[in-house]
Amino acid sequence: MAFSKTHTVAVLAALLLGGCAFTDQALFPALAPASDSSSTTAATASSSASAATNSYSLPRVSSGDSTGTFVGQKVTNLRGDLQQLQSTLTDQSNQLQQIRNQTVQDSQNYHGTVAAIAARLQVGTTLGNPILVQQWNEAVSSLDRINDDVLKANRLSTEVASTSGMAAYLLESVRAARSLSGAVDEDHRQLRVLEDETNGTIVLIERLLTDLATDVQRQQQYVATERSNLNTLAVAIKNGQLYGASLANAAYGNPVIGATATQAAPTALTTTERPLVVIRFDRPNIAYEDALYTAVKGALDRRPTAVFDVVAVSPPNTTPGAAALGETTARRNAESVIRSLSQMGLPSDRVRLSALNSPDASNGEVRVFVR
Repeated sequence: MAFSKTHTVAVLAALLLGGCAFTDQALFPALAPASDSSSTTAATASSSASAATNSYSLPRVSSGDSTGTFVGQKVTNLRGDLQQLQSTLTDQSNQLQQIRNQTVQDSQNYHGTVAAIAARLQVGTTLGNPILVQQWNEAVSSLDRINDDVLKANRLSTEVASTSGMAAYLLESVRAARSLSGAVDEDHRQLRVLEDETNGTIVLIERLLTDLATDVQRQQQYVATERSNLNTLAVAIKNGQLYGASLANAAYGNPVIGATATQAAPTALTTTERPLVVIRFDRPNIAYEDALYTAVKGALDRRPTAVFDVVAVSPPNTTPGAAALGETTARRNAESVIRSLSQMGLPSDRVRLSALNSPDASNGEVRVFVR
C-alpha cells in the first residue's frame, strides 16, 4: 500500500501526541476469526491447521523489554499489532486448507456419481432411465457444492486482501516510529527487528493471495468444463447410450465468433458436395445423436477451429403448398439437430443454419457440412 508524504506526516503527528495512546484498537478494528461454515470433522480441522502451518510458517514475533521511553511504548504496541495480524493470517490460511479439503470431498462425490452413470450407459440401458436421471441430478448437486467452495475461496481472498492492506499500514507505522525523537538505541534495534518480521509476514500474505487466486481460477474452469460435460451426459441418458466428453473440450483455438460468424457470407452449397453427416427423417424418433456426435468429434479432432453448416434439405414438389410444408418440416428437423449439437457442448458460434431443395432427397433430411 503506497502512502503519500502528507499521510506520513499525519502519522508522525499522531505519534507525537503524548495524550493519544497508539493501542491495538487504534491501529486495527476488532478482527474476529471468520467462522468456518464447512462441515469438516475435528480431525480434518487439526490436519488442516498443521498443513497450513507448514505451508505458511510465520516469523516469530520477537520479545523485548520496554525501555520506558515514549518510543519504547510504541514498540510494545506495534509488536502487539503484529501478533494480532499474524493470528488473523493463521486463521485465514487454515480456512484455505479447509476449503481445499472440502473441495476434494465434493469432487470425489461428483466423480463417483458420474462414473456410476457412465458405467451403466457403457453396457447399455433404457431410454431416459429414471435411476440415471436421479444420479444425474445428484451429480449436478455435487457440482453446485464445488461451485460453492469456489465462492468461499473468493470471499476468503477478499478478506486476505484486507489483511494485506493492514499489514502495509503496520509497516509504515513501524518505519514512522523510527523518526521519533527521544528514543534510545535499544528502541531502534527493536524497531529494525520488528520491521523485518513485518516484511516476512507480508511475504506470506502475498503467497496466500497468490494461492487463492490460482485455486479460484482453476476451479472455475473445472466447474465450467464439467457443466458442459453434464449437458452431454444428459443427452446420453436420454438416448440410453454413452457419448464422450463435451464437444466444447475439442472446439478450441480461434473460432469464428460473434458478429463475424453471423455476418460472414456462407459458402455456397451444392447438391454434389459431400456432407459429413446425412440424417434422413423418414420415420418418427430417429436416433441420430450417437452417429452425429462421433462424426463431429472426429472433425474437431482433425481441425479444432472447424465450423459446421447444418442444412435443411427438402425435395422439390409439384405444388407450392407441398413445397412450403416440406421446407418447414426440414427446417424444424435441422433446428432439432442444432439443439442436439448444443447439448453435446458445441459452441453456438460454430454452427450455421441454411436450407436448400435437392432432387435426390426423397424425404426431408438434414445434412451437416464441415468448413
